[in-house]
Amino acid sequence: MKTLLRSLILVTIVLWLGGVMFFPVVAATAFSSLSDTHAAGTVVAKCLRILHYEGLLAGTFLVVLLVVASIFRTHARSLAAPILLVLVMLGLTGYSQFSVIPRMEQYRLQAGGTIDTTRAADPNTAAFNQLHHTSEHVEEGVLVAGLLFLFCLAWSDAPRRAV
Repeated sequence: MKTLLRSLILVTIVLWLGGVMFFPVVAATAFSSLSDTHAAGTVVAKCLRILHYEGLLAGTFLVVLLVVASIFRTHARSLAAPILLVLVMLGLTGYSQFSVIPRMEQYRLQAGGTIDTTRAADPNTAAFNQLHHTSEHVEEGVLVAGLLFLFCLAWSDAPRRAV
């Protein structure tokens, strides 16, 4: 049971973090390969939506797995910190998907449908760009919390030393 729970926890976080780490490569490739920045933005937005739903599913599964692991005491130390970090990751992912992204889309539409053809001084373009920076920081926060999760998970798995 211990090995199964640990394996499922690790596979789930690796899939989630792998997607978060690979996403910038997808975005850079889309913008460098497609001549139309609006089309590239559309591709990136669709990929981000998939990544977010993957994260929400993986995060929910992780919380369940970690609670079960806590009940069965599969780790030498408390899993409270890893659970808290997954909740932070879930919160950031949900915030991005259900708050930031819809507002970005609203500003894009108000700017005429394509951000790259509007003036930088346009208030809708400025608001879109500000939310884009927020979105980048939120994704970075998910990545940092995920890496911290791995460290906390490794620490919780390390045997306690007798004093």
